[in-house]
Amino acid sequence: MSDPAMTRFPVPDVDELPDDLQERIAAEADDAGFVPNVFRALAYRPSHFRAFFQYYDALVEHTELDRAEVEMIIVAVSGANDCLYCNVAHGALARIYADDPQIAEQLMSNHRTANVSEAHRAMLDFAVELTENAAEIDEDDFEELREHGFSRRAIWDIGSVAAFFNLSNRMAHLADMRPNDEFYELGRA
Repeated sequence: MSDPAMTRFPVPDVDELPDDLQERIAAEADDAGFVPNVFRALAYRPSHFRAFFQYYDALVEHTELDRAEVEMIIVAVSGANDCLYCNVAHGALARIYADDPQIAEQLMSNHRTANVSEAHRAMLDFAVELTENAAEIDEDDFEELREHGFSRRAIWDIGSVAAFFNLSNRMAHLADMRPNDEFYELGRA
């Protein structure tokens, strides 16, 4: 790894973390083949790590959205927020789950010109509007999503993912989280 997990706060030694964090980090390393830097960075504050990943798990595991849609939202929001860590890390996941090696760069640079369906464009428009102009969200935005087949629960999930990754993006900026080198290559073949 060429960059540390983050530059503005100390990165804790995994061996010195509470057992539950060590277990979660080891499980992630087994799944991914490496430890994503967000795990090492957020371990700086163990109680925050636990809360962050509990909510993250709920957003990706208990949702009306499929995983590609979740990752598309994350990348579009992270693109609007200029978040290097999330664009690179979740860009890799978007490429994998959407089975599209070009989707991440399209979404992070301008979701409106990305090669996505009209329903997904409406979903991403909503997520980015919530990111950039939250006070302007109104019933017309909900109606647009319903016309594209999104249920009220799915709209909640779209908004929840967008809101959570606005928080995540700001934490990544605060800490100057650095993406793992491995993320840059995932999902390109």
